[in-house]
Amino acid sequence: MSYHIDQLHPGMSASLAKTVTEADIILFAGISTDVNPAHLDEEYCKGTMFGGRIAHGMLSAGFISAVLANKLPGPGTIYLSQTLKFKAPVRPGDTVKATVTVREVNVEKNRVILDTVCTVAGKTVIDGECLMMPPVRAKDAGGTA
Repeated sequence: MSYHIDQLHPGMSASLAKTVTEADIILFAGISTDVNPAHLDEEYCKGTMFGGRIAHGMLSAGFISAVLANKLPGPGTIYLSQTLKFKAPVRPGDTVKATVTVREVNVEKNRVILDTVCTVAGKTVIDGECLMMPPVRAKDAGGTA
């Protein structure tokens, strides 16, 4: 289901949760070409401030995109901008919960601002906001929406 601009209002929220696996990290490294040893080399990471491997920040941020595309506003949504503040690391095996909450709706411009947050065990690991263009209603045969 997709929400159109006239169906959205401040306070609407949707979430999803995903456990970050070893395969997720390796596949993301391959797709993004981000092969930073902080994500892939446990020995190297033992000497870092994190004391162990961490998942790519953008992998976790991608879960925000999944909520927007699949739940709120849903299929057909166009991402226009996103801010991200990385607050804490995500480690292999962590379950990331991504939540989006409608903050502002501009019907005339077909734009929505949403607060975005990712948490692990209730602790914020990413927060930010995004600007979206929700899907536009298909015109019916009579030319009305």
